[in-house]
Amino acid sequence: MVDRLDGLEERTAHLIRAVEDLSDVVARQGREIDILTRRVHLLMEREAERESMVGEAPAANVKPPHW
Repeated sequence: MVDRLDGLEERTAHLIRAVEDLSDVVARQGREIDILTRRVHLLMEREAERESMVGEAPAANVKPPHW
C-alpha cells in the first residue's frame, strides 16, 4: 500500500512539474504573440502610409522631360 501511494505521489509530482513548465511556455508565447501583433500592426500602418504617398512622390524610374 505504501509503495502504491509513493508511486502516485511521484507521478503527481511529475505531472505538477509538467503543468508548471507548460504554463511557463504558454505565458512566454503569449507575450511573444502580443509583441509580434504590435509589430505587424505598425508595419501595416507604415505600408498604408507608403501606399497613400505613391501618387504624391515622383517616380524614380521616370525620365526627366528633357530626355
